[in-house]
Amino acid sequence: MARTETPRRIRGTQDIFGDEQRRFAHVLSTFERVRALYCFQRIDIPVFESTAVFARSLGETTDVVSKEMYTFEDRGGDSLTLRPEFTAGIARAYLTEGWQQFAPLKITTSGPVFRYERPQKGRFRQFHQIDAEVIGAAEPAADVELLVLADQLLRELGIADGVTLQLNTLGDAETREAWRAALVAHFEAHRGELSEDSLTRLEKNPMRILDSKDPKDRPIADSAPDIDAYLTPEARAFFDAVTAGLDAAGVAWERNARLVRGLDYYRHTAFEFVTDRLGSQGTVLAGGRYDGLIGSLGGPETAGVGWAAGVERLAMLLDEPPAAGIDAVVVPMGTAAEARATGIVADLRRAGVAVEMAYKGKMKARMAKADALGARFAIILGDDELAKGVGAVKALATGTQTEVAFADLAEALR
Repeated sequence: MARTETPRRIRGTQDIFGDEQRRFAHVLSTFERVRALYCFQRIDIPVFESTAVFARSLGETTDVVSKEMYTFEDRGGDSLTLRPEFTAGIARAYLTEGWQQFAPLKITTSGPVFRYERPQKGRFRQFHQIDAEVIGAAEPAADVELLVLADQLLRELGIADGVTLQLNTLGDAETREAWRAALVAHFEAHRGELSEDSLTRLEKNPMRILDSKDPKDRPIADSAPDIDAYLTPEARAFFDAVTAGLDAAGVAWERNARLVRGLDYYRHTAFEFVTDRLGSQGTVLAGGRYDGLIGSLGGPETAGVGWAAGVERLAMLLDEPPAAGIDAVVVPMGTAAEARATGIVADLRRAGVAVEMAYKGKMKARMAKADALGARFAIILGDDELAKGVGAVKALATGTQTEVAFADLAEALR
């Protein structure tokens, strides 16, 4: 009979276990704790959407839409796409679920996102993000609150050292139009020196040339006009209010006039928290204000600002979190003790005590398991203990042992 080949894990995916899983879980639990301090509500949205949601929100010409999306036709003939990011799906939900009545809406979510790209360190085809958004607040205070939330999250994860908040303004629609025209004129004058990619961007998305990684483009991008000369008084006042808010909250930042977002619905604040601890892939959290997004999806003009961060990226920066300790391991010796231990373990767990059962091997091996699991106590049950209605409770750190009545075990272990 032919041997069946063992299935393989799909390239660019991961199975998360052990230390890696502990880091991952620590990022998520810290995010949940911090978002509650800022009174953000948790939401969950579908993993896939109509392809049009992403094509319209991310723009047909972006790399994500043109090269990286997992798009498929379902049995009904509809074109669906696995979400490559959260904001577009959140904006769609805001419109279709009637969440306008709750504006300004402060929400967070987390989960897997999907991009078909070349897997490399810290990058996967199915990866995970945390995401925070404020929808329906046009005030700079919303930008400040999100940035302070991000800063506190990085601090509470213990990874704020060596991470810098880079900040820029993209101005309002009038600013952006004037700056865009100046950029096009500048790049047209250097057309012959630009890379192929940048020539394509010049037609469709000229701002993206500013963050080109191609060495050929850098001198031209670096000599391009800054946005500051084109800021309207309103746009300048908005940016000043954001930076003043960050200063008041004690959040350090630095200006990066080359930090851009190519899509037209981005306005005002753009930001990235960057580090050199991940090699060239230095961004750990990024976002900006997208006042034009919901309008581009067919809804009323609605202010919005948000950020996302890769869970894997944040987890890579963490010190190794300790394994979750357990309170006790029950060690039953003999058939009668095993039967009685099942009830004792169930009662202890219901009383909020973390307990494992060691029911295989010789006594020495079982005690070694209790040590390996990091348990504080071992509860030994044999015929003698059953006859007396007690467990022999051994403190594994000191080796001291006492007899405790079954009814009092939970209290003793606390």
